[in-house]
Amino acid sequence: MRAVVYDAFGEPLRVRDIAEPDCPPDAAVVAVGATGVCRSDWHAWQGHDADVSLPHVPGHELAGTVERVGADVASWTPGARVTTPFVSACGSCAQCQAGESQVCVEQTQPGSTHHGSFAEQVVIRNADVNLVGLPQDMDFVTAASLGCRFATAYRAVTVHGEVGAGQVVAVHGCGGLGLSAVMVAVALGAQVVAVDPSPAARARALELGAAQALDPLTLAGPGAVGARVRELTDGGAHVALDGLGSESTLVAGLQSLRPRGRHLQVGLLVGDHAAPAVPLGGLVAAELSLHGCHGMSAADYPAMLARVASGMLRPDLLLGRVVGLDQAGPELAAMAGRPPAAGLTVVRIDPSPTPVPSPRES
Repeated sequence: MRAVVYDAFGEPLRVRDIAEPDCPPDAAVVAVGATGVCRSDWHAWQGHDADVSLPHVPGHELAGTVERVGADVASWTPGARVTTPFVSACGSCAQCQAGESQVCVEQTQPGSTHHGSFAEQVVIRNADVNLVGLPQDMDFVTAASLGCRFATAYRAVTVHGEVGAGQVVAVHGCGGLGLSAVMVAVALGAQVVAVDPSPAARARALELGAAQALDPLTLAGPGAVGARVRELTDGGAHVALDGLGSESTLVAGLQSLRPRGRHLQVGLLVGDHAAPAVPLGGLVAAELSLHGCHGMSAADYPAMLARVASGMLRPDLLLGRVVGLDQAGPELAAMAGRPPAAGLTVVRIDPSPTPVPSPRES
């Protein structure tokens, strides 16, 4: 099968032929229809993920068709249209039994612990626990856009943030993850302030219903971003979300909050940002809460899919670029030195190497 492979961290990503994966007894092999290009894959390629062994195939946001199943799989047969969380849970640990499989202690992750979905086929372990059936009218590109970034943002806003009508949400970093949070918060009736240095990202946030969009580069001085958010929102946001993963966005998020506000850390803090300086004095004085947000379990997908089916959520509006497998490596590599793209980039997997035009270019 064709797959994007790198042989060393930071080295070129190339499409080449590799062996089709074996199917363990508990697993399913999924023929990938589409897969998202996520900054988490870039971090893994840079060597920030200790689980990655080389050579490696990235990719963890996927949708496709079950190709074959292992002998122990009871719930799925070839031909089923599916997606999956980026966390493949074991289904039996204490966390899984409590319904919190997104923090399973025995989890595997395609694109991290084993070869991922920048390929024509990918293995999903514990298929009975981790596969999610797709509505027949949902195409694979849209379904792949529900992966890591959208699902994580959805759970962060609805569960950790407990966002409701009339509340204020400040989203710091409006790449695919942040824009997903903007969409979900607006759909729940919140007033959203979007913060991003990219004019394109701010424009997309406003298109998705954000009430204001701020350029942090125009706000000089320590605490200026948080102060401006508090000024615009009559005392601060009820919820702040870091959609990028940096010390500056984490601190700005905390400083954006009103007393007893909730900060949602969704962007990964890795590499140079792995040990940020957090202003805990203000956190204690204002009784703020800081939440780590790590994906969403397969069991929670139906509620999200129901809101998509109803039209309350429109993940298709978040699509920025749709490319072919041959462009997956360059898209991932281009994340170095540039802000997150204003929208989700998705790779449509096709046996042909012919590039697939973006809907915005066709």
